[in-house]
Amino acid sequence: MTAGESLYDVKDLHKDFRLAGGVVKVLCGLNFTVQRGQWTALVGPSGSGKTTLLHLLGGLDRPTSGAVMLEGVDLATLSARRLTALRRRRIGFVFQAYHLFPELSAWENAALPALHWGEARDDAFAKARQWLERFGLGERLEHRPQELSGGEQQRVAIARALINDPDVILADEPTGNLDAAAAADIMAILAELRATGNKTLVMVTHDQALAARADAVVSLMKQ
Repeated sequence: MTAGESLYDVKDLHKDFRLAGGVVKVLCGLNFTVQRGQWTALVGPSGSGKTTLLHLLGGLDRPTSGAVMLEGVDLATLSARRLTALRRRRIGFVFQAYHLFPELSAWENAALPALHWGEARDDAFAKARQWLERFGLGERLEHRPQELSGGEQQRVAIARALINDPDVILADEPTGNLDAAAAADIMAILAELRATGNKTLVMVTHDQALAARADAVVSLMKQ
């Protein structure tokens, strides 16, 4: 598939959650398409379902009804094993909270997914080093998270998300915990990945100025 062709097709997507007080409808009849190589921003007030939608796009959850189609495949029809394999090959997740292991170095945190999936240690650490050096952290490989700034920790988290070279990056408020300068650095990294690696970026953001830079915007309303 080439840039500009449909990657995701979201069709009449509904997601409900059953709580003690009844059913909470979060997503109701959502329809949109994400083109390969596109930057799509997901915007809306708190509670409108942005993170829920990101989880559905990543196969971390299943819809109540409707479909999330990835290159024509309905993710809800895949077994848990096939979904796990798909995420390993195709999708990298970046979160607002960095989710780094405090006892591990930057190098070890970035290499962890590749090691988890059985890649040879030397190969996994070589890949981690390449990404961290690309992101300006070549001198910080042995530093633990508490020894890194917020922007540096997020760069480690992005390196970890990219260690298996996914073609889709799903980012949940990746600059939300950062100051303006660090946020600009992270967005520059993500923009470069799209430009040079033909990666598709779907990003949750509350920053309207940031959303305005995206190729497409999906606006969600609180139900």
